[in-house]
Amino acid sequence: MFTLFGATISFTLAALVSGSAVPMRRQAGQAVMSCSVPNTAAITFDDGPFTWTREIVDMLDAKGAKGTFFINGHNFECIYGQEASDHIRYAYGKGHQIGSHTWGHKNLASISRQEVESEMTGVDQALERIIGASPAMMRPPFGAYNDDVLSVAAAHNQVVVIWDFDSQDSAGAPAGQSNAMYDGLVGRRPGSILTLNHETYESTVREVLPHAIDTLQAAGYRLVTVAECLGLEAYTKVGAPGTPDASWTC
Repeated sequence: MFTLFGATISFTLAALVSGSAVPMRRQAGQAVMSCSVPNTAAITFDDGPFTWTREIVDMLDAKGAKGTFFINGHNFECIYGQEASDHIRYAYGKGHQIGSHTWGHKNLASISRQEVESEMTGVDQALERIIGASPAMMRPPFGAYNDDVLSVAAAHNQVVVIWDFDSQDSAGAPAGQSNAMYDGLVGRRPGSILTLNHETYESTVREVLPHAIDTLQAAGYRLVTVAECLGLEAYTKVGAPGTPDASWTC
């Protein structure tokens, strides 16, 4: 089964992968599309770290909210760069959730299982080095996943996180349109909300995010991490960060 969020296409796998990893939590290796805790809204950001990560963190904190950042290893920036790693440490240190968005932002449903493993392992290793924590949640680029992706996620004890609301910023929606979409969402009053946004767009950070925070909170939603909105742990393990050396490179 190949899934690109919004469409599902069946195909025959060349081989079934037999995995024996035992998940640490009930939902490891499963895809979730929405939050399960009532009256919660999880505002998430893909494709970072980027220029405005700290600004996002400060904006959320000022409103008593927490967000979730799905991080790439080497997309817009190298995760081991000083600025990028500082952004990650800052968000993590302020209590925001850090998740995996894979190493190079490839469509995981179009590559081999070995490549999927490499994409997921690279960023997991980098995050453990930088913040001392291994993410319990990952978001596949483009929302695309298949049985191999779920199998590798299970081996990493990770939940695959999709979304039930897309601000459409990556599709070119102007801020006004994204804001109107948030208004329409709140007007429908779902029991919980799991959003998709991208921290690589200045208009998302400076025009959409303030509106989204105020609109969601005015409607009575608690703005929490994805882990909290699912009632799960954010990390598979937490320890001390590593010391940079020559292997910390992209």
